[in-house]
This record gives sequence, structure tokens and C-alpha cells, in this order.
Amino acid sequence: MKHRSFFWFFLPTALAMLLFIAFPIVSVVTQSLFTPHEAVFTTVEKCDPFGCTKESVVDQEASQALKKSNPLGRFAGLDIYFDRGHLATKEVAEAWQTRKSMGDFFSTLNNLPFYRAMGFTLTYTFLVTPLLIILGLMIALSVNSLHRHLKGLAIFFSLLPLIVTPLVGSLILFWMVDSRGILGTFLQWLAGDPDLSLKASTTLTWIMLIVYGVWHAAPFAFVVFYAGLQTLPKDQLESAQIDGANRWQRLRYVIVPHLMPLVTFVALIQLMDNFRVFEPIVGFNSEAHATSLSWIIFNDLNGETLQLSAASTTSVITIIGVAILLSPVLVQTWKNFKDKK
Repeated sequence: MKHRSFFWFFLPTALAMLLFIAFPIVSVVTQSLFTPHEAVFTTVEKCDPFGCTKESVVDQEASQALKKSNPLGRFAGLDIYFDRGHLATKEVAEAWQTRKSMGDFFSTLNNLPFYRAMGFTLTYTFLVTPLLIILGLMIALSVNSLHRHLKGLAIFFSLLPLIVTPLVGSLILFWMVDSRGILGTFLQWLAGDPDLSLKASTTLTWIMLIVYGVWHAAPFAFVVFYAGLQTLPKDQLESAQIDGANRWQRLRYVIVPHLMPLVTFVALIQLMDNFRVFEPIVGFNSEAHATSLSWIIFNDLNGETLQLSAASTTSVITIIGVAILLSPVLVQTWKNFKDKK
């Protein structure tokens, strides 16, 4: 393709990336370096029949003039990144110096909102991603082995979790695991404890959220792997079968290597998606037991006071976290590409 043709072909994509990716990131990074102006107070004297008193009140005109002169706010640099609501470097250093054991240190970190959210986010990401890949591959292999008249029905039911929106799906499961729901009642009967509640335990809440994450995202992996199975060379399977390879050996040495590029693709997509987990936490109303980085952003932007600087800072940290998570996979993919060349 000629350079001129490639330029006009790529221009719409480049403009879209600038408008919807590059410019918002620059805006968020800029906002994270500024903090809102402090209120300007003035002293006024109020008099009544019993005497006069002086009070400090907010000078609205001066505050508005300060905002107009510098709409972004007061420059804070990286101070917001290191405050108690984010990296909390001062608190972490004090906890490390006064620690009695590593358990005591991690307990202190768990009391800091950012590290508590980071703990759940990483746990959710590193458990849900491999589990949904394995489950999606199992479903794809099972559906692919069915009779052609049953495949359509099996595919339809396998895609149902993907059709349901995340918030609605989490609400449905939330109602089911309630003590009055079908799953909640069954678990109480199974455990022999009529007072058992999944919503009252942090551990059970985390398990419930992870199970939901796997259930909701596995159909995406299933669709990708099922499409990949349709391109599997039949002669390779027949050759392996003639050579005496059993079903497990054919899966390990023929099917999985053929699907590895798709496994990498699914891992990349799901790592990004799982690291930004948000809807299940809101749907399960589990903020008391589990929070994530995305939930912190939502919480900072919620309510009467919009904490734009805090939300922007958490957003930048989330972007950096996603980049760190994806870098090993991208590096390995690049190495494989170079080796093939």
C-alpha cells in the first residue's frame, strides 16, 4: 500500500484514538496534579440587641474569582498520589517501622482504602482470568463434540451470561444468594446453619464475586475458543490419533498449541476488564467487604462534593496498573512473533 493511501486509510482511526483515548488520558493526568482551591474566609461582624460578635464566613466572591483565575485548582504536583487516600507513603513507612510481624503490617495496609481496594482487585483479576479461560475452553470442547443438531441449542444457553448486562446479572445472583433466595436457602440447608449469610462474611463475599466474574465472562472465552476449534487442522488430529495419542495428549499437544494465540488474546482482554471490576460490587452491595479501584473512582465522584482530583489520581494509577499487567503478555507475544520471523 502506498504511503498516501495508508495515511488516508489510517487517519480516521488515528483521530478516534486521539479524541477518545489520548486527549482524555492527558486531561485525567493533568487534573490529578491539581487540587481544589481552599475556601476564602472573611471576618464579618454581626450585631443584635445583645451585642456584636465576629464570625468567619466563606467569601463567595473571592472564592469565585480564585476559581476563574485558575480553573484547574491549586497545583499540588504528586502530593495527591502520596496522600492517605492513595499510596499513603507516610502511613506505609510508619507501619513498616512499627511492625511486629508481617501479618501486622498487612493488617495495617488493609485499613488503608487504596491498598484494601488493590488487594481485592488483584485477587479478583488473577483468579477470575485463568478460571474463565479454563472454563471457556472446557465449554468450547464440549459443545464442539456434540451432534450438529444440538450445537445451536448448547451455544444459545452458553451465551446467556454474556447477553445479560453485568449489573443486572449481579443483581440476579445477589437475590439468589440472599437468605430468602434459592441458593442462599440451599447453602443454609447444606451447611446446617439457618443463620448462614454470604453477605455477612468477607471471605464468602469475595468467593461470590469471583464466581460471578467467571460465570459472566466465560462465554466470551467460549466464543473465541469455539471459533478457533473450527480452524483446527483435521489431519493433525487424525495423525495424532493414528500415532496412539489419547484424548488428553491430543488436547495438550495439538489443540492447546493451536489455540495459544487466542488464549493470549482472551487473557489480554480479560486482564484489562477484570482489573476494572466495578458492576458486581455495586450489584452485590458489597462495599463493606470488597472495594476496587474503579469503585473508589465512583465513590470520589459520587455525592455533593465531587473529588475530581482524587478520582483522576486513582484513574491514572489504574491505567498504570493495567499497563503493568499487560506488559508481560505483550512482551512474550512480541518475542514469539520475532521467533516466527
